[in-house]
Amino acid sequence: MIDTATLLEAFNFRHACKRFDPARRIPDAQFRALLECARLSPSSFGFEPWRFVVVQDPALREKLRAVVWGAQGQFPTASHVVLILARRDDMLPGSDYTEHMMRDVLGMPEEAIARRHIFYPGFHSEDFRLDSPRAVFDWSCHQAYIALANLMTGAALLGIDSCPIEGFHRENAETVLREAGLLEGGHFGLAVMAAFGYRASPQPDKRRQPFDDVVRWA
Repeated sequence: MIDTATLLEAFNFRHACKRFDPARRIPDAQFRALLECARLSPSSFGFEPWRFVVVQDPALREKLRAVVWGAQGQFPTASHVVLILARRDDMLPGSDYTEHMMRDVLGMPEEAIARRHIFYPGFHSEDFRLDSPRAVFDWSCHQAYIALANLMTGAALLGIDSCPIEGFHRENAETVLREAGLLEGGHFGLAVMAAFGYRASPQPDKRRQPFDDVVRWA
């Protein structure tokens, strides 16, 4: 485990890098480790409602760039671009996907699955009011952001720069991804993107609200 100083140093190092050094590439082993940070992220009920798409094809990056206004400097210069997709109807109670996760991935015993068959529908209908396709998708997207945070934190700890990207027209971006066969028949939608590489120029000091302005003890 790392010490507190190293942890905080990484968070102060991290910033939203707008332009990367195109001549520098992240070593394959390090980038695979970052993807493992995402894969090992926590998710609600352990259902992992995500897919990580690493876009290395320059032609696909250019097609996306046309509808991603927030990545004009990042897409042409980043070593790696990751799209985080989030599941849609697969997250509904009783879906083939949630059954597969409980039985084949999580290895839950039948009595535990039976209990989840009772409270998981209640979670959808009462607790979080996931009563529309958009609400279910947004819930999946919330979890995708946990994986995004772990990707960026892992990168910072390795001295790798990153930039989260929300500046896109979702419908147009998903059209590009659908045409590329990346949405898997509509099971996924686009949650967020991120670019990774090494900064091309020094970055300003991080500015945040004071600690006591954002922290409350109850």
